[in-house]
Amino acid sequence: MPRVCYFTGKKTTFGNKVAHSGAAIKTGGFGLKTSGVSRRTFKPNIQTANAVVDGTTKRIKVSTSAIRDGLVIKPLKRKYGYTRQQKQQG
Repeated sequence: MPRVCYFTGKKTTFGNKVAHSGAAIKTGGFGLKTSGVSRRTFKPNIQTANAVVDGTTKRIKVSTSAIRDGLVIKPLKRKYGYTRQQKQQG
């Protein structure tokens, strides 16, 4: 499964790492020049979590920002509350 958030769609993006050399103009130099450009990746903080999706518990990959924003609803760890509700309904 790819490194993609289930809710926000965040995924790995690409960019450049730019290295500069030279002294700044205000210190008496001729300014900073680009001395190297290399490709790099920006990876989101993706976690695997148990979440309630469409009424069922699933393990999904989700970004930490989605967890903090409250998009992930985590299941109850114990079924104490479930059994009483099931008995009353059935």
